[in-house]
Amino acid sequence: MNALTMKSDANWQARVAHAFSRAAPRYDMLASAQRQIGQRLRDSLPDSAYKILDLGCGTGYWTQRLAERYPRAQVTGLDLAPGMLAKARQRYGDNIHWQQGDAAALPFDAHAFDLVFSNLAVQWCRDIGAVMHQLYRVLTPRGQVHITTLLPGTLEEIAFAWQRPEALLQPPHRANVERAISKSGLTINQQTTTVERFYYPDLQAVMASIKGVGAQLPRPNTSLTRADIAAAKARFEQLRQPEGLPVSYRCLTLQLEKSP
Repeated sequence: MNALTMKSDANWQARVAHAFSRAAPRYDMLASAQRQIGQRLRDSLPDSAYKILDLGCGTGYWTQRLAERYPRAQVTGLDLAPGMLAKARQRYGDNIHWQQGDAAALPFDAHAFDLVFSNLAVQWCRDIGAVMHQLYRVLTPRGQVHITTLLPGTLEEIAFAWQRPEALLQPPHRANVERAISKSGLTINQQTTTVERFYYPDLQAVMASIKGVGAQLPRPNTSLTRADIAAAKARFEQLRQPEGLPVSYRCLTLQLEKSP
């Protein structure tokens, strides 16, 4: 990795951390889509675990529920955004270990966890290969990783409405994720792809749902006129369903294991 690439990655991480730290005060109120997706991931977890990592824990909602489900386990919540961790610590206290860090360079010893849970977080990592290698390193033999992440096509309705797909997150393709897993040494025990669709009454509610959870990064030199907003509303109205304006999340759910 050259110096320019390292600087670019550092800038990206700083922007992601800043966006999610800003979102922290409103995250829990606006994260209904993330909660529904996470619930299905939680339902797939094993019966027992003793050292657990919530990777990309945000405000700690799922970290706390992991602690409740596995009361005898040591549970750690890791996030890149200090604002998210501050909210998590304020809400759930210090019985859970809260750790700031990067999923591509986990600040833990080898074989530190027998279960890693990660709901809609790793799509924010530019180097998915590094993430998978780190997961392999910190897992115990027979340890499991349960992940939901996003695929291209997520938020496609918003990209259509604004005609600015580059303003949204560009997640990796499924083939790239599978290749990264294979190179890491992890084994895919199960994987499913689904389209989760949520509905909102108007464009303002749509944008609140993604901005409020940090899912849109601020772009420099970008300004919107009233005409831009009116045009976006008109385009989005073309997609309206009886339930409201649709917003799609293309999800990849993975159950991975480290061989003994």
